[in-house]
Amino acid sequence: MERILFGDNQFFAVNHISDDKSRAQSIKFKDDSAIMKVLDDAIASGINTFMCTTHDRIANICDIVRANPEKYKDFKILPCMPYAHKYANAVTELGIAGTLKQYVPGNFFGSLFKGGMAYITKDFESIMELMIDAEMKMFKDINTPVIFLQNVITDLLLGLRATDILVAFHHYIQKKHNAEAGFITMNMPKLISALQEGGIENPIICASINKAGFRMSGGKEIYEETLRNKKVRMIAMQVLGGGAIHPKEAIEYICKLPNIESILFGASSKINIESTTNYIHQFDGKK
Repeated sequence: MERILFGDNQFFAVNHISDDKSRAQSIKFKDDSAIMKVLDDAIASGINTFMCTTHDRIANICDIVRANPEKYKDFKILPCMPYAHKYANAVTELGIAGTLKQYVPGNFFGSLFKGGMAYITKDFESIMELMIDAEMKMFKDINTPVIFLQNVITDLLLGLRATDILVAFHHYIQKKHNAEAGFITMNMPKLISALQEGGIENPIICASINKAGFRMSGGKEIYEETLRNKKVRMIAMQVLGGGAIHPKEAIEYICKLPNIESILFGASSKINIESTTNYIHQFDGKK
């Protein structure tokens, strides 16, 4: 993985501090061309990896990338699935049966209604594989070296002690999609232990890591201890603590931590992209 990854929160009106900023971002990025302008600014700053949800509009971004193979020949996308809001909105608009018809392959849909819950209980891993394949269709012919499981599912399975399903995700991503599996979580220390117990060594994990302890389950100290003592390929997200930490101070803290392989951030403007990128290079150079 590259040292710097570019995220997508700003494109889809996700702001952890301000509803007003969320509304402004929603307006700013209502057209795909506005998203591509920011992605091009990120590429110009040396960032060639875009980590994003499987939001419906990402399919449009993939179409643009495929249509310009020379321009985006070094561009990589790291999909994060599932995009829970997409399915929630679909259920609201289409109902449960309509959502299944839209997003799940037909053979499964028929089998589900023939076998009901017995079918689901019997072959959960096969259902998971079908859903992964459905989510990955939009990324056809796109370089996707790492595919992530979103924290809403990772942490649910972690809480249910369903480590076997996390391990199955890991193996299927490798086998079917020739990529590495990554896991997004709000409880990094517990997840590392669970994955290692399941036989996954040196996992790729993305979690909130910041000087303020924002969204770090168990506290900042246990995260720091885990980074010092566990083998993990760590991606630090929400490094600004939801906007509570000055970027320079935030990046300096992250760059001093061990086992942080990549830093993920999002930005809406070229100035902010360049500023954050420069801070990372500055403090990486002081190691």
